Amino acid sequence: MIEFIRETFPSINAGLNTLALLLLINGFTLIRRGNVRAHRNVMLSAFGVSILFLTCYLTYHYVAGHVAFQLTGAVRTVYRFILFTHIVLAAIVPVLAIVTIVLGLKGRRVAHRRLARWTFPIWVYVSITGVIIYFMLYHLPGARG
Repeated sequence: MIEFIRETFPSINAGLNTLALLLLINGFTLIRRGNVRAHRNVMLSAFGVSILFLTCYLTYHYVAGHVAFQLTGAVRTVYRFILFTHIVLAAIVPVLAIVTIVLGLKGRRVAHRRLARWTFPIWVYVSITGVIIYFMLYHLPGARG
């Protein structure tokens, strides 16, 4: 089971990040078209996928530990910048998402929209950079040593 987690969870996590991103974009499109009910359902699905991602991510790192990026030079600088901004914003997303969702479910549309203008781009950035980090760490030759 441990080997299965080590071998498959990075790809699963990238897939979950991608799915969350697609759901976020779909939810944004739906609300722009005025379809509030579908928007709500899709955004709740994005949140659910993000919870599943976090569960898999924590499980993977509990089993595999820290995975160091071995490359040097400019690519390491880019990786560290992306990783740093990703981590900082990823810590904020759950709080923003929960408050935004609660405001929406309570029908507090003005406050929901105001906060969603911050939550949406940050959540999208975290989803995109999560996938970028995955590709840099697991698909760049020599990145993991």
